[in-house]
Amino acid sequence: MKFVWKQPYFVFGFIILAFFLIGSFVFEWINGPDPKQTFFIYEKGKLIEAAPLSPSWANPFGTDQFGFDMFAKIMLGAKYTIIAAMGVAAVRMLIAVPLGFVIGTYWQKKRSLLNSFIDPLHYVPMTIFSYLMLFPVLWEPMEGFSTTVWERIVIQVVLMAIITVPIVSALIGNEANLLYQQEYILAARTLGASRRRIILRHLFPMMREKLFVIYGQQVVETLVVFTHLGLLQLFIGGTNVSYDPMFGDPPKSIAYEWAGLFGSSFRYLQGVPWLPLAPAICFALVILAVAAMIEGYTRAVSGHVKIPKRKKDGFISEDIIEWNQYKMKEKLQLIRKNEKENTSKL
Repeated sequence: MKFVWKQPYFVFGFIILAFFLIGSFVFEWINGPDPKQTFFIYEKGKLIEAAPLSPSWANPFGTDQFGFDMFAKIMLGAKYTIIAAMGVAAVRMLIAVPLGFVIGTYWQKKRSLLNSFIDPLHYVPMTIFSYLMLFPVLWEPMEGFSTTVWERIVIQVVLMAIITVPIVSALIGNEANLLYQQEYILAARTLGASRRRIILRHLFPMMREKLFVIYGQQVVETLVVFTHLGLLQLFIGGTNVSYDPMFGDPPKSIAYEWAGLFGSSFRYLQGVPWLPLAPAICFALVILAVAAMIEGYTRAVSGHVKIPKRKKDGFISEDIIEWNQYKMKEKLQLIRKNEKENTSKL
């Protein structure tokens, strides 16, 4: 993994992610869990501006309609957004990878049937499934939440991961099945290697780089679904709902995560454009960072070929031994066949 740090794309994306993720914890540790609030700006005793305040040196992203600093809200909510997206992708891969290898090796005859059921899911927006499953968890009832913010985030991560496990499993299963038909895999099977050994010793090492790329793609897809859920007023960690019929506030985010900031301020796009644009730009930066890390990792892997060095004690890997044994058996069978043909001719 050391060679990926020589790729500028990977380093660029890593710096952006580290800035938001580490900076979020540091910002909360220094400034506290609540953003500063400024309702009015006075100059020489005269009222200059009232909330929402436009961007300035004091407030780089301006303030919302309640006077809260948008930059502080974005930094406080960065950790929830990024950790939730990475968590959804991680849980999804932990379930889909072993299931995909099983589909590609043990269930080869059933693979086409499974794909016929899974393929239609590509055409159904995952936002719809996510909204239907997460609404009872994230929408605040009249009596208030009975769970904490992190508990709701964990439930959301697990449910969003399960939704797309069939699609990712089918994708990995198709890739594993293509490798399973290669000649060196057939040689290992001929020599008596079990499917479990083939998965651990051959398929997983060959697909390791591709699995990293798929993980990055799942992170990007999760961030996009978060923005869609934000527009539907369903926020990460829960939606704070006011049931006051006279003076009720609109739904707002509890954890200041970016989907909530974007969804709750989207209606101000024309009058106060910096409110929805600030979280939208941060979403775009994180997606760009993940895409850059994938590109950098792909370039590093494709341009870095590891040549195994032979040790002084003459150590040879088991795969090479198996391959040589397979070749020797082929030669012996060919020699015996020729001897039988010559004998029959005589």
